[in-house]
Amino acid sequence: MTNEQIRNVAIIAHVDHGKTTLVDQMLKQGGAFRSNQVVMERVMDSNALERERGITILAKNTSVKYGNYKINVVDTPGHADFGGEVERILKMVNGVVLLVDAYEGTMPQTRFVLSKALELGHKVIIVVNKIDRPDVRIKEVCDEVIELLMELNATDEQLDSPIIYCSGRNGTATADPTTVGENLIPLFETIVRHIPAPSGDPSAPVQMLVSALDYSEYVGSIGIGRIERGTLRTGQNVLLSNYHADHPPVRAKVTNIYQFEGLTRVVAEEATVGDIVCVSGVEGVSIGDTLCDPTDPTPIEFPKISEPSVEMTFSVNDSPFAGKEGKFVTSRHLRARLYKEAVRDVSIRVSDTDTSEAFRVCGRGEMHLSILIENMRREGYEFQVSMPRVLFKEEDGVVTEPIDLLIADVPQNSVGIVMEKMGVRKGELKSMNALGERMRLEFSVPSRGLFGYKSEFLTDTKGEGILTSVFDRYEPFRGEIERRPCGSLIAFETGEAVAYGLYNAQDRGPLFIGAGTKVYEGMVVGENPKGDDIVVNVCKRKQMTNMRAAGSDEALRLTPYKTMSLEQALDFIADDELLEVTPANIRIRKKILNAELRAKAKAHAKK
Repeated sequence: MTNEQIRNVAIIAHVDHGKTTLVDQMLKQGGAFRSNQVVMERVMDSNALERERGITILAKNTSVKYGNYKINVVDTPGHADFGGEVERILKMVNGVVLLVDAYEGTMPQTRFVLSKALELGHKVIIVVNKIDRPDVRIKEVCDEVIELLMELNATDEQLDSPIIYCSGRNGTATADPTTVGENLIPLFETIVRHIPAPSGDPSAPVQMLVSALDYSEYVGSIGIGRIERGTLRTGQNVLLSNYHADHPPVRAKVTNIYQFEGLTRVVAEEATVGDIVCVSGVEGVSIGDTLCDPTDPTPIEFPKISEPSVEMTFSVNDSPFAGKEGKFVTSRHLRARLYKEAVRDVSIRVSDTDTSEAFRVCGRGEMHLSILIENMRREGYEFQVSMPRVLFKEEDGVVTEPIDLLIADVPQNSVGIVMEKMGVRKGELKSMNALGERMRLEFSVPSRGLFGYKSEFLTDTKGEGILTSVFDRYEPFRGEIERRPCGSLIAFETGEAVAYGLYNAQDRGPLFIGAGTKVYEGMVVGENPKGDDIVVNVCKRKQMTNMRAAGSDEALRLTPYKTMSLEQALDFIADDELLEVTPANIRIRKKILNAELRAKAKAHAKK
């Protein structure tokens, strides 16, 4: 039996191709808002970090009405580091809307998310977005999508996917690229006609796969998923079963059922096959669990999530300023928060280390882990993190490393410098194509070679370059890559930085702090372009005398210091350094704070 009034669809695409903007217009034209209601842009990006950075981080559910149909829509992230969010929700839907920019065409993440959808046999609707851009390449982009489908071994039915041409910003869609649409009805019609209705027996024992989690201070853990068969009712007793776990099913009771109506959740007494619902009262629920009827506790297989490729060590802050700025500072707090994140985010792996003060955290990329760090510091946590490191593997006695597929869209006069920098980072050029006055370069490059490269890339291309990458595969180790060519300027003593000390130190290299900043011995206060670490005394004050001389009383002119963001600091730190993260500050420090002990450790390492 099929539930003909429901369609479940996910919108997938590369970052910045317009998914969230299109969902905005679908909600407006689907009657989710009043005609006079003021609605902010990218309304689905409800997280503060998402709005600040202009990217989607978490996959989110909503629904729109079209005639007698209810279309459940899942908005997904487009950044490669959050690919796990896309993988976990694909079992929740029956088809996908593949969004492709009318100029950029297929990009690395387009390939990744499309391959995952095709593996599950989902129907695909191709949407060429931003057709109102002046530099569109509609025909070439359509050809690129068809070629990609063929490369990914799509079935004949998937190759015959309908194509819709949209302007997400204007809220228009059309089946003919030569005409301008008036609204999104052609897209709604295609979804209803092409995406299959969910099927299952509503009278069979209930079965619901949990694909997402939420939490409420009032009702506790909330499981989100699609009902595969049967009917779920409020107050019903269920068993929590997991396909991949060896522990016995756990008994639970459904307290409340919520259905999505636009951006709100509406309480429902029951839900049936095909409904995407939120269920509260089921404590201990995790992603991949199946809510089953006690008479038939058969779990549903959850798709295998791609393995992480980057690791960092999170440890308790032990700097001289420890405990002064954070609310949660102990190892118990840190451990509980990290393991809680591992339950919510299926792409993260957390494990204990030899010491109770440090924890190993693995993720999909540098940005993936930096978002976790930023969220934790905003919640009041204080801790230290190590330099990001890639996860090596050994296959048949050969050490292999993660390789990324990188695409650089640059002005023609920047091609030389980008190829030079990629060569230093062991990158291999795969293809080079002209796009009007710009060039698109495709490289195969070790993931570790991209640490700290983005800011350098923007400088090299004068801010005009676009850089995107996605994990591709593991390959044999390509050789050593220099982490950074510069050294650090290290504070000599604990105290407060003063203008006189900073004035003398700035000749050594760019500084990261200004006058009045509190520093401690071993804290990194600047960068030495010449390569070696240098100890500087930024707390040194001018000697007071009763003698005067020409020029001695001139005002000290300080060069503006460089304020490091979290990502820049993670890119900068070396293997012998740590990043101290508190709600108020981000400080780079040496692992060994004392200069003499540091010199002894360095001499011992050389032996």
